[in-house]
Amino acid sequence: MPTQPHQGQIAGTQWNPSQYLKFSDHRLRPALELLARVPVTDPSLIYDLGCGPGNITRIIADQFPAATVYGLDNSPDMLTKAAAEPSSIQWIEGDLETWSPPELVDLIYSNATLHWIPGHGELFPRLVASLKPGGCLAVQMPLSWGMESHRLMRETLANGGPGGASLGTEELRTAVARKWVEAGEYYYDLLVDITATLDIWAVEYIQVLEGDDPVLEWVKGTGLRPILNGLDDAEREIFLAEYKQRLRAAYPMRQNGKTLYPFHRLFLVATV
Repeated sequence: MPTQPHQGQIAGTQWNPSQYLKFSDHRLRPALELLARVPVTDPSLIYDLGCGPGNITRIIADQFPAATVYGLDNSPDMLTKAAAEPSSIQWIEGDLETWSPPELVDLIYSNATLHWIPGHGELFPRLVASLKPGGCLAVQMPLSWGMESHRLMRETLANGGPGGASLGTEELRTAVARKWVEAGEYYYDLLVDITATLDIWAVEYIQVLEGDDPVLEWVKGTGLRPILNGLDDAEREIFLAEYKQRLRAAYPMRQNGKTLYPFHRLFLVATV
């Protein structure tokens, strides 16, 4: 996860491990479902790209105890959180826009990180080229760009100020507007000729959230970080007040006090 966010995109983004872990059960489920589809059985070298606080990295290490496991992130705060619990995992800081492993790898795993990196047309073939014969690339990315919460995020930045004024810089608004993840067909065409097997699927999770303004709390841990870090204190307060109201209208609390937040994710498992 980056100094551009969570591995790449907008300079200066800071990551809050505690905020990210507020919904750890919902965030962990797709990570485990991705890991369950990994076909390698006896890997010796594994990288978890965008490891964050290390929750899933430790599960990977437990599943493959004979492997050397690296957790890579570019957020020092996340790596500090990850390293606080003793383990054999090696935690390293790196930027995925330029990173390549020093030797070929059995498993490259990445949960909810690669959407922050621009240039997937170069990035994904580079990761595939880093695999040993029989190695696996396993990736999960949120398909959140077209979701109502993220559309409202961009709209509030564009017109949520006093009198409908925009908030933040043009650079920030342009960066937030970037479409993070393409359709599954794009990744199929990109990788089909350089992989031995290629499995791509999408899932919608109907997440049941609790508490006041839970969708706002969810996005504060991930997609909203670039905006929160990119606005000054006064504009941040204006943005959050307006965005909160728009989210409440889009995701009303149910009669039982729960809020439903449908969330879409794209999965990709490739072997060479």
